[in-house]
Amino acid sequence: MKHMLIMRATAEAVEASKQIDFNEMLNAMGAYNESMIKAGVMVAGEGLADEPGFVVDFGSQPPVVSDGPYGEVHEMFNGFWIIQTATADEALEWAKRCPLGPGAKLEVRRVHEDADFDAFADNEYVQKEKEWRAQLGTE
Repeated sequence: MKHMLIMRATAEAVEASKQIDFNEMLNAMGAYNESMIKAGVMVAGEGLADEPGFVVDFGSQPPVVSDGPYGEVHEMFNGFWIIQTATADEALEWAKRCPLGPGAKLEVRRVHEDADFDAFADNEYVQKEKEWRAQLGTE
């Protein structure tokens, strides 16, 4: 099963990060990524830049576009990993090993699998989704 690990900041995390040498942080994250790659669980992962960004709000028609990311620090999504593990508990164990500092949060969410859509197996786009993943090598 796949899980997404989503990095989220808080005001405390932002302040704490100012006290950490950036090179030290890069080394810690690099070692974490390397351990997941060597264990064969890492599928993807990226850090996200603060700017430029946009928020598209679908609360009206046409959608309203504003500069982003979100203004509230606790709503910031700073980066992610996609990992493939045998169980949710294993995904949680990898999340706990992440070298994030005080105030940082790591949200763990399961990524949908084909079996989640078995009731819709005859849907054209459920079938295309399988084909697209095969073409992209992300099955």
